[in-house]
Amino acid sequence: MSAPTSRLLEVRDLHVSYGKVEAVHGVSLDVEAGSIVTVIGPNGAGKSTLLSALMGLLPSRGTVRYAGHDVADVPVESRVAAGLTLVPERRELFGELSVQDNLRLGAFQRVRRGEKGAALDLGEVYKRFPRLAERRDQLAVTLSGGERQMLAIGRALMAKPKLLMLDEPSLGLAPRIVRDILHIVSDLRADGVAILLIEQNARAALQIADSGYVLETGELVLQGAAAELAGNPRVIESYLGLKAAAPPANVNSAGPSAEIVR
Repeated sequence: MSAPTSRLLEVRDLHVSYGKVEAVHGVSLDVEAGSIVTVIGPNGAGKSTLLSALMGLLPSRGTVRYAGHDVADVPVESRVAAGLTLVPERRELFGELSVQDNLRLGAFQRVRRGEKGAALDLGEVYKRFPRLAERRDQLAVTLSGGERQMLAIGRALMAKPKLLMLDEPSLGLAPRIVRDILHIVSDLRADGVAILLIEQNARAALQIADSGYVLETGELVLQGAAAELAGNPRVIESYLGLKAAAPPANVNSAGPSAEIVR
């Protein structure tokens, strides 16, 4: 895999509030083109709130630049048209429509703009998710949890994203299905799609990510290369379910190169 060459998403000092309650406090992060960046943290840390703000679904303060442009006043539909997509935690499928109709709706804006190739892209999604091809005429409401997650990702891919944001894609899925989903996410990076991955399954997320951030109570507390975070004692004990070995006396407890965010 070649090294990322450009910064696709730049977030600086982002604050997101629900009424008078601020849920995200001064978050700054970057996503390079062709990379996987993960944000891990406990329930209630503000991870989903962060993604909703980046998608324009929640008001925020701070700077969000996508593909070199400030998107503060850009509506959700325009962000999608520019290649920024979100697969939410609840997947938000149309249960009474077929698998194929759900996928076609993912390309709605492209078809409305007169773009060609949506039919070919549908075939590509079926190649990536053979199970969806088998169930193309089945109602979405009848799918298993893993199949619904595949359909949600497939529908997002029909919009031809440059940056795909995934909110807890492994939630509620069996370990084997989680491995399948994360393998597909890795394949997307190989195809040039950047991924911003929100995950409680820190071990799985750090295994496929290039870099990561740790979000706690709305604030970033650690950031660094994924491998460095996976070896960080604080991450090991809090998120990987293991007991960290005592570091040598001359090694900072933050880990090899992980940066403590203050």
